[in-house]
Amino acid sequence: MSKRVLVVGGVAGGASVAARVRRLDESAEVIMFEKGPHVSFSNCSLPYHLSGIVEDSEKLVLMSPEMFKNRYNIEARVHQEVIQINRDKKTITVKDVLTNKTYEEKYDKLVLSPGATPIRPNIEGINNSNVFTVRNVVDIEKINSYIKQSNIQDIAVIGGGFIGVEVAENLKLAGYHVTLVEFAKQVMAPFDYDMAQILHKEMVDHGVNLVLDDGLAQIGEGHITTNSGKKMDAQAVVLAIGVRPETSLAKEAGLEIGETGGIKVDHNYLTNDKNIYAVGDAIEVYHRLLHKPTRLALAGPAQKQARAVADHIYGIPSRNLGVIGSSSIHLFDLNAASTGLNARTAEQAGIQHDYVYLMPGDKVGLMPNSNPMHFKLIYEYPTGRILGAQAIGKGNVDKRIDVIATMITMNGTLEDLKDLELSYSPMLGTAKDVVNHAALVGLNLLQGRYKEVKVSQVRELVENNAFIIDAREKGEYSAGHFKNATNIPLSEFRNRLDEIPKDQPVYVHCRSGQRSYNMVMALQHLGFDNVFNISGSYLGVNLYEYFNDLVTGRDKIVTEYNFK
Repeated sequence: MSKRVLVVGGVAGGASVAARVRRLDESAEVIMFEKGPHVSFSNCSLPYHLSGIVEDSEKLVLMSPEMFKNRYNIEARVHQEVIQINRDKKTITVKDVLTNKTYEEKYDKLVLSPGATPIRPNIEGINNSNVFTVRNVVDIEKINSYIKQSNIQDIAVIGGGFIGVEVAENLKLAGYHVTLVEFAKQVMAPFDYDMAQILHKEMVDHGVNLVLDDGLAQIGEGHITTNSGKKMDAQAVVLAIGVRPETSLAKEAGLEIGETGGIKVDHNYLTNDKNIYAVGDAIEVYHRLLHKPTRLALAGPAQKQARAVADHIYGIPSRNLGVIGSSSIHLFDLNAASTGLNARTAEQAGIQHDYVYLMPGDKVGLMPNSNPMHFKLIYEYPTGRILGAQAIGKGNVDKRIDVIATMITMNGTLEDLKDLELSYSPMLGTAKDVVNHAALVGLNLLQGRYKEVKVSQVRELVENNAFIIDAREKGEYSAGHFKNATNIPLSEFRNRLDEIPKDQPVYVHCRSGQRSYNMVMALQHLGFDNVFNISGSYLGVNLYEYFNDLVTGRDKIVTEYNFK
């Protein structure tokens, strides 16, 4: 007798379950239910309709019910809301959204993929007609048509996560005045504060009014007000504060909810009912580095979960390795990606760690379009086990982060990463790739070969008049330097050793950290035992300081910014 598999919700999780079931069993009866008009769409691409990068919103719809039926013999029912699970009868109650009629359908196996619901805070004006969320194609079409038909100029985006940043970017590209308000002190939580400063500069450089460490307090007529009392013009508001898992159907059916608020599932994504599975944004998953439950609203993991569910229905075993959280984003002229733990999360988890921040070229320097890649590698101390990484630059940051994600999955260490043999072409990379370079620097730190200070510590050094050597050439120094730095170029320092004190700490920097590292190592061999390299060097510190200098008006620690 053929199986009857019902799937609640489509997109990455639900649609992938249905397709995999069909590949495993041609005789199975597979039905998907979606309360909206689209059962399969590219939700990660939604913001790009606002700028016209995805010109036609219909292209966001990946597959119609007719295509599901004709290609895969899968019945996809849209405008059909599942309102109840009747576990005792193994049926679901479905409401036709267009007619309000209800009916029941039997299942052998039921798969829940209801996704997550955008958070709408309980504040004044939240239900105004000019306030929008971004969850599906209908949502993005509503935003686009409203701002065009109403001749709007000023738009506020609330929330600095992936959706908020992408919506802000695409609205700015479309020519609107955009304010982004984020409650935390930085955008993009997967990145550490020092790396996020690079993203902050990119946004303000492209005209986004970035308001951080402040929250939305009120939505008024043509404006918003923040918690700090700032009032900003906004004829439309896009909420991207975050999402909460859609668990109401599961709760009402008596399915167990986990400690994070997501549907609790086992190794095979089974709920506490042996005939009901759950996947995607609505479930709780296991974090393999933190060793505890978490939630992860990403399409890649949802598709893996979907395949595992279909396999389990047909007795095919699969491994559940947990998640590490790998993601990437394109922001104006930059690409950014991260994986695993950042330093902040490692610290919160009580994991002993250290990190490397460097910025080698993303390809051979004499090649066209060679640019620095800002790379941060977090590793466990003292084992050297790799915990995570972040990369920002104009080049292929995703490739580097994918390498680190692979190393984390294989429980790799700095030694493993150092020895990793990667492909090389001068147009695509360097012989010693960014990730190999990071491993070598990490091993130097781990083994105590030299000492360094982080970009976040440099302001205090300058303000306390620490002895700082600028190892760049005179022309570079004159174009901008730390206010108290002494210019002793790498090409001259051996003849100027008498200018370098031995009775106090000495901090050395150049543009990116390479020349200063060489000077630090040489000085150590020449009898200077209290010498530190400045991680990130002049470029990194400039990027770290710039946004806060801009918004606070505080005194700069440099004579001139230099981002070249």
